Amino acid sequence: MLREFVLTGEYSQRARKWLATPSEELVAPKTAATVVLVRDGDTGVEVFMMRRQQSMAFAGGMYVFPGGGVDPRDLGADVPWAGPDAGTWAEDLGTDPDGARGFVCAAVRETFEECGVLLAGETPEEVLAAANTEEWEADRRRLISRELAMSDLLRDRGLVLRSDLLRPWAHWTTPVNEPRRFDTRFLIAVLPEGQEARHVGGEAAESGWWRPKDVLDRFARGEILMLPPTIVTVEEVAAASDAGSLWAQDRRLSEV
Repeated sequence: MLREFVLTGEYSQRARKWLATPSEELVAPKTAATVVLVRDGDTGVEVFMMRRQQSMAFAGGMYVFPGGGVDPRDLGADVPWAGPDAGTWAEDLGTDPDGARGFVCAAVRETFEECGVLLAGETPEEVLAAANTEEWEADRRRLISRELAMSDLLRDRGLVLRSDLLRPWAHWTTPVNEPRRFDTRFLIAVLPEGQEARHVGGEAAESGWWRPKDVLDRFARGEILMLPPTIVTVEEVAAASDAGSLWAQDRRLSEV
């Protein structure tokens, strides 16, 4: 189903300029992964979101979910792995096995980098209880600086990436008129018991858990900014009664 969105500010200006004089030299989108992290709160499902620093070149000042670009090292077959394999994920994400491995690894890495939640465990049946010590914080910063690859962190810690703690949600690609474009797979995860999503600064000016209805109300009042993929996703989360019903949705992705 097609959906119309009203563009404002610089986004509207770029769209009008491109429509007036379409360019044949399109920017190739960079692959990226975004994680819709949810939990059950006292009054219903909640979603973890961040407001990006206003100075950020892409989506500055916008409310977003944790996520970012796929690092070439995320594609490596040496990532310690548990759960559905890259071939299975390729079918669900609409890509090849190498690409699927990159999306899933990037999703796990970015979630840890941007809110301290690590979807990994010592065995395929276990999930890490917490990752908030000073030693973990040092590793998180080394991941951000690219001094450390996700595969190395997992091996050094004796952990396996738990791909079964993620599920595919949506596939969005930035419009052709934008100077920075991303080919993004959205995945969903339920906050593991014992772990805590926290504000870690960096690209985020603020972050926390919100009821999706409150986020949509603030957006409707013009208090916050969101891009169309985020709006649609928050609406979908708002329609759910609890985190379990979101997790139970069986999705295979098509591009939007």
